[in-house]
Amino acid sequence: MENKVFFIIIFGTIMHAIWNAMVKKHSDKTIAVSAIVLGHVPLAIIAIIIFPMPSLESIPYIIASAIIHQGYQWYLLSAYQIGDFTKVYPICRGFGPLVATFISLIFLGVIFDVPIIISILLVCVGIMLLGFKVENNENNSNIIKYSLLTGLFIGLYSLVDGYGARISLSAISYMSWSFALSALIFPFLLKYKKEQNIISRIIKDGKLIFWIGGSLSFIIYIIVVWGFTKAPIPMVAALRETSIFFSIFIGYFFLKEKIALTKIFSIVLILVGVIGLKLF
Repeated sequence: MENKVFFIIIFGTIMHAIWNAMVKKHSDKTIAVSAIVLGHVPLAIIAIIIFPMPSLESIPYIIASAIIHQGYQWYLLSAYQIGDFTKVYPICRGFGPLVATFISLIFLGVIFDVPIIISILLVCVGIMLLGFKVENNENNSNIIKYSLLTGLFIGLYSLVDGYGARISLSAISYMSWSFALSALIFPFLLKYKKEQNIISRIIKDGKLIFWIGGSLSFIIYIIVVWGFTKAPIPMVAALRETSIFFSIFIGYFFLKEKIALTKIFSIVLILVGVIGLKLF
């Protein structure tokens, strides 16, 4: 992976960790996730006005992306309704790049050198281990199921957005339209999940996440999608998820969380995987 792409994605992962910490700290994950999704809209509208339309060939990808994001949001909210953030987030974020890698290898004919595959596996396994904790929770199997399904949709939208952005000629334009369409569909998803008064709830308890978290999320994912156009999608997807590495340190220094031995082991796996992605 080129140095420029590698370090820009790493910069994006640090910003990702910041808004991720905001979601983690919020007591109502439905408000937090909704604020992020709807918080994409202000910058998306500005970008739609400023930048030219994406190519006609990319429009099916934009539509598919917006629909797949609804699946991601549906299962993410379902997981958060019964599970803790510290369990759900690592499993779904670690599983996504595995899905993207599997589909790329088996169905898309993408060829990776063995060291790259091993590096991706190390990053993903290191991340997922943070979520597989022994718990006496009657919902444990459903938490894992919803988290893995969330990861499935992460892998799918990563591939769709990567290929869509490549033919759209502009990652910013492509994702701005995708985010805007996704935000239009999202209220129907909330209604189906019987979530009431979400706008007033965001105004009351989620304004900071809406403006700061939503804007950071918008910028970060556009950086990631730009990366998809410059390097193999599974490699960028895996590198993106190392934001959880920075989240651990944000949790330790700012949220006063402890770093257990299992976290140290996961950090080592992630770091070795990241080094492999950079070298190979």
